[in-house]
Amino acid sequence: MQDTLTKDKQTVANTQAATMKAAVISAPKSITVQQATLPEPKAGQVRIRLQGCGLCASNIPVWEGREWFNYPVEAGNPGHEGWGIVDALGEGVAELQIGDRVAALSYNAYAEYDLADADKVVKLPESLAGKPFPGEPLGCAMNIFKRSDIQAGQTVAILGIGFLGALLVQLAKHAGAKVIAVSQREFSLEVAKECGADEIIKMDDHYKIIEKVKELTNGNFCERVIECTGKEWPLNLAGELTAERGRLIIAGFHQDGMRQVNIQLWNWRGLDVINAHERDPKEYMNGIKAAVEAVENGSMNPDKLYTHSYTLDNIANAFDNLTNRPDGFVKALITF
Repeated sequence: MQDTLTKDKQTVANTQAATMKAAVISAPKSITVQQATLPEPKAGQVRIRLQGCGLCASNIPVWEGREWFNYPVEAGNPGHEGWGIVDALGEGVAELQIGDRVAALSYNAYAEYDLADADKVVKLPESLAGKPFPGEPLGCAMNIFKRSDIQAGQTVAILGIGFLGALLVQLAKHAGAKVIAVSQREFSLEVAKECGADEIIKMDDHYKIIEKVKELTNGNFCERVIECTGKEWPLNLAGELTAERGRLIIAGFHQDGMRQVNIQLWNWRGLDVINAHERDPKEYMNGIKAAVEAVENGSMNPDKLYTHSYTLDNIANAFDNLTNRPDGFVKALITF
């Protein structure tokens, strides 16, 4: 493909390729890397030459298979945590240039290239050059933290220390809170300690955990409790750990059916229950912009949480590990 120039700026980078490599989930637990047509940006879009994409636990149902999914899925889907270099501009895009390094909200990022609306792209500063930046989950952590309204001096319990939970430990500590981390894996509890947790509790016995938190809080329980697991039992445990007139924040992605919760307890304690999942793209973008600032100022440090890296050709192994979570696994990245 030849360069296309306007009077003011280049709109397509030098490239001769008409195809790209992309991962395709053709059936449950079956993924191959195929050649796909290089996408062309429409008006208001940019094309991004991806440097990497995070793997998200919300991808697991697509990987494992559910009756409501159709296969094969679109090439590159469901990758949505990509970052990279702007490679081409659609008509009318003025605020971005070829060569800008960005994080984006896009949906086919298990591929060498993906398209994104120009208003769903955040420029990355020079201070983050060379660093992975899966914008969507980092922005998600910032939005959950904002909705949690954590204040200095509060006691905050965080249930489930994966990538999201670990980031929230960092943010809560930076805000001046006392943090209690509750998680199943010994390794994840060590991660919580490294991120600043004041207390760690193994998520193994419902009533022992309640008694331990009661002891640690002089019988008052926690002003803020953030549930990050997406499972029914920890959600009910989270309610038990929340103080009267406290705030229970649902950050886990509950995607596998109905939930039974103890509304009587929630009523009796007068809890504020917050579903911290955003659906407004503007709020996602605000979160990603806040994440850039948080990483720059050190209130959030995701670097040590990127524990596994895979090439696109090894994405099947990445999905296996995402599902089985071997010891030491926190966050996996596909890098190009």
